[in-house]
Amino acid sequence: MNLPLHRGRAPVWLFTRMKNLSREIISLIVSEYGPVEMLRRLSDPLWFQAFGCVLGFDWHSSGVTTTVCGAVKESIKGLEKDLGFFVAGGKGGTSRKTPAEIEAAADLMGRDFGKLVYSSKIVAKVDSNALQDGYQLYHHCFIFTCDGNMWSVIQQGMNEDNRMARRYHWLSEGLESFTCEPHKAICCNKRDEVINLVAVESGKAREAIAGLSREKPKDIIKDLKKLKNLDKNSHTLPSRHHIVPGDIDHKRLEKIFTSTYERKPEDFEKLLAMKGVGPKTIRALTLISELVYGVKYSIKDPVRFSFAHGGKDGIPYPVDRENYTRSIEILHKAVRDSKIGRTEKIKAIKRLSYFYG
Repeated sequence: MNLPLHRGRAPVWLFTRMKNLSREIISLIVSEYGPVEMLRRLSDPLWFQAFGCVLGFDWHSSGVTTTVCGAVKESIKGLEKDLGFFVAGGKGGTSRKTPAEIEAAADLMGRDFGKLVYSSKIVAKVDSNALQDGYQLYHHCFIFTCDGNMWSVIQQGMNEDNRMARRYHWLSEGLESFTCEPHKAICCNKRDEVINLVAVESGKAREAIAGLSREKPKDIIKDLKKLKNLDKNSHTLPSRHHIVPGDIDHKRLEKIFTSTYERKPEDFEKLLAMKGVGPKTIRALTLISELVYGVKYSIKDPVRFSFAHGGKDGIPYPVDRENYTRSIEILHKAVRDSKIGRTEKIKAIKRLSYFYG
């Protein structure tokens, strides 16, 4: 899916309707299938895209990610216990509040969500450091059940050069490793030149990189200087590398390597999780691993509805406000009239009616 970067915000009249309609859709799904199914659906990029189309947002833009996630978060505010899940994070500065919002949910539920905070942070690090595809993350939405047993992530990066966005979907269900084929899906335009350290064929590279991070910093810097000289002497480096040794700041990296040497991360995931370890550190270690030690890594890019109410930009037709409001009312009645035996769900429906009182 190509997702062109679009600026601006959804108009208030549309965003209000998006919140109301998403609340009704979510309530029906949760009442029929439970909150776990809601997280599964949000982790499916095609379902998410269709959801955005039904809500009437730009089907083809980066905004379908940020605005739909924002509408979902706002729509369930105050109803999290009843619906069985929370939404944390969002776009820009809001994404950095994700750990605090998870902790607030932990206090509300009387649980320890420390593992969820870690999951949120390592997922962001994987898609910015272990998968270097030219897209800078700016949106991180972390969705999790009230018991903390399942989580889903929808995050998005932007590429200022080609003016495109890339969306990453994660789901904890069935996740065996944060660093080996962890994604539920990745949606965007396809690129050819990437450093993909989460591919299954990058297993040896991950081991080598983690091993290098435990070496004495002066030895790593010595190897980097060899590569820099190699570059100066015009010996051909693989054309796929979108960095060269000359791009690396040795002094800055030496400080990071001193930190990794002292803490000796036991594996690639622990290295990624370390404070201060960013994309340049990982690129430098990847470069050494391949060009000095001959360890290969993957350069394979991992990328792999109709409208109900129209679209914000008038495609395929302007949003039909009357029809949109009618859909909300019909769904609200369906939730209200559904024969649900559980007391908790009856309470949830009563609380929903507060919004239309």
